[in-house]
Amino acid sequence: MNWDKIQGKWKQAKGQAQQKWGKLTDDDLDVVDGKREELVGKVQERYGIARDEAEKQVKEFESSCNC
Repeated sequence: MNWDKIQGKWKQAKGQAQQKWGKLTDDDLDVVDGKREELVGKVQERYGIARDEAEKQVKEFESSCNC
């Protein structure tokens, strides 16, 4: 799945993102609003991980998203 499709269906993808990253709040996901870079930043911030690790996790999410 490419990110454009995820962004277009963000309301559905948001629930899957919440399941994958439980530390992300609804407000965090509303701010992200389907923007990939914003999601990477929020994952990095909430989990205290390096940017490349956050990128890796978002890439995995992108491939496995059923939205």
